[in-house]
Amino acid sequence: MAYELIDICFNFTHAAFRADEAAVLERALKAGVTTMVVTGSSVEDSRNATELAARYPAHLFATAGVHPHHANTWTRDALIRLRELAAHPKVKAIGETGLDYNRNYSSPLEQRRAFEQQIELACELKLPLFLHLRDAHDEFMEILSCYRKDIRRAVVHCFTGNGKQLDACLAMDLHIGITGWICDERRGFHLRQLLERIPSDRLMIETDAPYLLPRDLEPKPKTRRNEPAFLPHVLAAVAAALAHPAGKVATATTATARRFYHLDDD
Repeated sequence: MAYELIDICFNFTHAAFRADEAAVLERALKAGVTTMVVTGSSVEDSRNATELAARYPAHLFATAGVHPHHANTWTRDALIRLRELAAHPKVKAIGETGLDYNRNYSSPLEQRRAFEQQIELACELKLPLFLHLRDAHDEFMEILSCYRKDIRRAVVHCFTGNGKQLDACLAMDLHIGITGWICDERRGFHLRQLLERIPSDRLMIETDAPYLLPRDLEPKPKTRRNEPAFLPHVLAAVAAALAHPAGKVATATTATARRFYHLDDD
């Protein structure tokens, strides 16, 4: 049975989708994934995300932001262009922004500057924040805490942290996004024990496609490319961990995503 689902992170601008983008969307719809939020990770990428959302208006929305990996491209002009993109009715959040000290493709100083200015932009425009966090929990939370009273809503997408880190995120009233990471027995099974701590009105699900193909998905696509059509697999893993019917979790996560992004305004 297909449930109505919303994929809150779909990297549809990725080159891997250009040859068959219509077919990818058709498979998603057949799987019950009726709405997808296309993630912007650079200024150019955010422009492309917005164009895709406008091309497929019935099912796509977009975010506009600069990922911490690309923080070394952050300039005053980037801020101006993001502000312009955010005025598009299809753009529903600022991000993907945050901190990633795992690889440091951009320096911590560059990441902090880009992160803080995007938070300020979201506060100015009264838009939600779509957040990335990896190996930088303490500093990430310290920065967010300085702005929290002015932040409308924020989600830590692809949460992979421990219980203490989850509790800190929830104490700051952040939403939590769960991906196919939860299906990886090598590094993600701890999330199954943490799910019950997340209030149902702050839990959302996502694929992060084309990345994070669920490790236990069978059969796997020959391309090893993840796509929104596999979101029901993530739903099933979340529902099993919570010992809740899949339909109940689908209804709750979809309603939460609609509220978070104000999708019913459209």
